[in-house]
Amino acid sequence: MAGAGDGNAPIGALRLRLVLEGPVATPDGIGGATQTFETVAAVWGRVEWLGGGERWRMGRPEQVATHRITLRWRAGVDTGQRLRDGARLYDIRAVADPDGGRRRLVCLVEESSP
Repeated sequence: MAGAGDGNAPIGALRLRLVLEGPVATPDGIGGATQTFETVAAVWGRVEWLGGGERWRMGRPEQVATHRITLRWRAGVDTGQRLRDGARLYDIRAVADPDGGRRRLVCLVEESSP
């Protein structure tokens, strides 16, 4: 029987339509680049809250929320990409195929502000 967070959620549990986005570097004209994101694919998934807290970034406190997102397996999902649910953004921090069966991907993510 499938348990919460084990990566074996029944297909019917993956009800949320998410957009997988990948980073694109655009030259800024002065030797650097600006990073934007473009759509890679639309995917079905399930988002589970893991926890939240505060961390310091550049001398300021920042709220952070972590989640586990389970998707149908697909090649090419990696850290540096993100998932979008409307205005909510989830930066992918880790990706795993829990049983090696290429049925599900489990992504550990941090929710970020647009």
